Amino acid sequence: MTDRRTILKGMLAGSGLALFPIGAYAHEPSPENVFSDPNAPVLGNPDGDVTVVEYFDFQCTYCKRDYPMVRDVVAKDGNVKLVMKDWPIFGDVSVYAAQAVQGAAALGEYETALDTLMAAKGARLTHERVETLLTDAGLDFDAIAAAVKDNEKKISDLLDRNYHQAEAFQFNGTPSYVIGRTVYPGILDRIMLESAIAQARSAG
Repeated sequence: MTDRRTILKGMLAGSGLALFPIGAYAHEPSPENVFSDPNAPVLGNPDGDVTVVEYFDFQCTYCKRDYPMVRDVVAKDGNVKLVMKDWPIFGDVSVYAAQAVQGAAALGEYETALDTLMAAKGARLTHERVETLLTDAGLDFDAIAAAVKDNEKKISDLLDRNYHQAEAFQFNGTPSYVIGRTVYPGILDRIMLESAIAQARSAG
């Protein structure tokens, strides 16, 4: 096992995320926590009048299947802020993938890393495959691992906040969404997503 992989796996052991801890928020997360987390990467229009928040896992078949559709809806609308919140519920490899992509985000390569892992064929990932996929996409995995180490607390706290938000919303799995002030605990097809955005927009 390489040193860089040990770094990321060591963070997993320290985070406790793989144990799916109890202890959600005592009340529903604030809109600021959900829509405007300063450490959560933003796609689409950062000044959009509607925010779509998706809680996802890199090993979720439906998340990966629908990701191009979500990006297309957001792009064609032009006035939607998209926040992809890592909610790694399928074990340590999911946490590892989320950490690696957040490390890439610290290097200004979030979208490349996100697109790469979401486009990977098949649901199941391994630590080695995450590294290979990101490297083949032109990213420097040594630099990613170093960025994860340098931003350990920031990344760990972000994933923890995402987890507890999803728990507070009583989501049962991925994908799940918050759009405007409405919670959507499950898969949305194109028509449903466009309708949810329109509803949020009309509600102000």
